[in-house]
Amino acid sequence: MGNKADEKFTWEISINNLSYLQSKICSNIFVVGRCKWRLVAYPKGHNKRIEYLSLFLEVADYKSLPCGWRRRAKIRINVVNHLSKERSKMKGGTESDMWFNQQTPGWGFGAMLPLRELYAKDGGFLTDGKVEIVAEINVLKVIGKFDVEEAENSTQPLKKTKLNVSNDSLISKTELLSVDFNGFQILPSQVESVRRIFEKHPNFASEFRSKNRHLKSTYMNFLLGLIETLCQSPQELTDDDLDKASVGVSYLEKGGLKVDWLEKKVEEVKEKKKKVDTGRSRVQEMDDELKKLIKKCIDIKDLMDKEIQDITAANVSLSFDDVV
Repeated sequence: MGNKADEKFTWEISINNLSYLQSKICSNIFVVGRCKWRLVAYPKGHNKRIEYLSLFLEVADYKSLPCGWRRRAKIRINVVNHLSKERSKMKGGTESDMWFNQQTPGWGFGAMLPLRELYAKDGGFLTDGKVEIVAEINVLKVIGKFDVEEAENSTQPLKKTKLNVSNDSLISKTELLSVDFNGFQILPSQVESVRRIFEKHPNFASEFRSKNRHLKSTYMNFLLGLIETLCQSPQELTDDDLDKASVGVSYLEKGGLKVDWLEKKVEEVKEKKKKVDTGRSRVQEMDDELKKLIKKCIDIKDLMDKEIQDITAANVSLSFDDVV
């Protein structure tokens, strides 16, 4: 059972006997940042980590979400030690800035806590046969619709709340008023980005055919979302993301926007991703080969040490009594 407070979710798993545990346990669905999540535990480890408790944060019902959804969040997971806060096992935080999508709906830690520590007598992790897990989630961006509509009559203190007002754009309540920029109705937060686009490509919208301001805003938001996608590291992007980016460029061109510069960037990122994927594969192969070589060196060293011992044992002078 979990209890949500702000951006935290606490989950207690009852553990009586390891042999009775399922290979995978899921928490109840909970809401943080108007998105539905769930925690997933692998009490017997995940992906060959059989000596560890594995914990992951997963987008709930991700299979039913519409195509193209993406969520970016920072996560931190803590296995609470009730004897000492310092002995609690915490992973994630500022470095765990993750993109969740259809291909990668969950992120977490395969080696969260060694099972020998979890089940250690008087180890502090188990109390009354239960282990307590606390997840902290900071939702940074949502592409697509939120799972939960914002409450109209909230009794919570007023704070900056993000709303999804367009296909790919997230803004705050204080930014609902639009401004005109070269004929495009945009949000105040978008002014600097749009200004830089026109500064570098002054004629990119000179042949834009539509006069409908809502449609023009849609095109501009689509362009900004596409640029934001390309600003991610190649490792974060999937081949499907880049294929959709190419389709997106064609969509903008058909609308009359001159985005040949953007098309070149898409191809450039595709090449970078290919290099990253190929390089990572080569590094993995070299790492495997290095491990084999290290093992071979260790085996040779053992044989050499044994040979030295044999030589040392044989290289002993005989005494007079040994000879006669």
